[in-house]
Amino acid sequence: MPTFEDSIEVPISPPALDKVTSNGSHHGLSIPAEAHDGSHDGSHHDAIEVPSTRSVISDASAYMHTLSLSPSMKERRGSRNSSRASLPIPRSKRKSRLSSVVATDKNGRPGMPRIQPTRDILASQVQDIHVDEVKKAKNLAFAFDIDGVLVHGDRLIPEGQRALEILNGDNELGIKIPHIFLTNGSGKLELARTQQLSKILHQPVATDQFIQSHTPMRALAEYFRTVIVVGGEGYRCREVAEEYGFKDVVVPNDIVAWDPSIAPYRVFTPEERATSRPRDFDRMNIEAILVFSDSRDYATDMQIIMDLLRSENGRLKTIAKDPVSQRIPIYFSQGDMLCPTEHPIPRMSQGAFRIGLEAMYKSLTGVDLERVVYGKPELATYKYADEVISSWMEELHGEEKLPENVYMIGDNPASDIVGGNMYGWNTCLVRTGVFQGGENDEENPANFGVFDNVLRAVQAALRKEMGDDFKMEWDDHMNPVLHDQPISAIV
Repeated sequence: MPTFEDSIEVPISPPALDKVTSNGSHHGLSIPAEAHDGSHDGSHHDAIEVPSTRSVISDASAYMHTLSLSPSMKERRGSRNSSRASLPIPRSKRKSRLSSVVATDKNGRPGMPRIQPTRDILASQVQDIHVDEVKKAKNLAFAFDIDGVLVHGDRLIPEGQRALEILNGDNELGIKIPHIFLTNGSGKLELARTQQLSKILHQPVATDQFIQSHTPMRALAEYFRTVIVVGGEGYRCREVAEEYGFKDVVVPNDIVAWDPSIAPYRVFTPEERATSRPRDFDRMNIEAILVFSDSRDYATDMQIIMDLLRSENGRLKTIAKDPVSQRIPIYFSQGDMLCPTEHPIPRMSQGAFRIGLEAMYKSLTGVDLERVVYGKPELATYKYADEVISSWMEELHGEEKLPENVYMIGDNPASDIVGGNMYGWNTCLVRTGVFQGGENDEENPANFGVFDNVLRAVQAALRKEMGDDFKMEWDDHMNPVLHDQPISAIV
């Protein structure tokens, strides 16, 4: 009779199997009592019921990283990183790619009809009269999450367009109220993503007001030369990393093309092989692992990352004698567990991939994986957001300053809200994405309120800062130019 490590003796009259809860009580999860022949006593079953030797309740606590628990305001935790972790962000101000200044012909048009004032000129006249209201508007800014707030994948949330129209000048002052887009989304160049968003939202979105989860990671190019970039569609993340300034960028396909046996279950197509960049990876070191976006091939990506984490200083086909001192660093662009998409139930995101890696690493080495996570709710992301808001203020109004009243509008309590709360921003939680609960989230409550959609949140914030009578629509008939009233000499 063969022997097994977990062998047991099969009882002649097996007891009925029930679900065993974590406290040992029995409920449900029973083998169906009714046999295929319709009998109910189970006496005619052909199958033999063998009791489990282990609990049917999954116990992953032994492999859970201590920092992978959801950040909670109750625990006063707004970070998934250890207290000694360092997150480099770009130091220099981003150069503007746009201009809000329109050149005018100072000489006029002799002999031609007078050019009628545009809305911008009319708005300038109105703003010159209502100085106090303008001051309030310039002391206000918004930071929008994107997925679940303004869009679902490539599908517009209708209230999002109207909210942006108001902030882009469709209000009684005709003033543009500063706002940026702060998303844990990733996987594309910022220019490509803003162009895509502009089409979906039917509103202008500039790269200078846009932050993806991996945007601050461009600073890592000053520290590492040869890196492996994981995630995203095709080779887009390689393009992103190269645009950020990384000199030598490897992707998993390059490694599979070099040695297909490293991913034994991967079907590697001729097209993928033709577009990859194989080389002798066992003769070079990879200095860092950068997870820029969601993995499209968990099995291959996890295998290669685990090989590198357990290697000697990033040399493939080696095993480090000391898995801690010889381990190369790994950086994740964000830590969200879930992401709203076109699917009615939010889908798993990069946080789930990270936790899987952490569990595998700990099960193989016995130690926690040291890693760095960017994105919301990390402090580094919000500090970088301050720089972007200040620069965008200069772009719109010629004043490089940070408004005192910043409103974060998001759908994910564990990233948008906890991060904004910890950074001292006003936070608004909307019910169009991850959060679809009641009055507020119990663990990470929004400090300004919960709203059905982003438009309601923007309107509430504007009423608070600008007054209840602030009109959120531009009206040509209220302009002094149209009523022979004294006007500013700004024209």
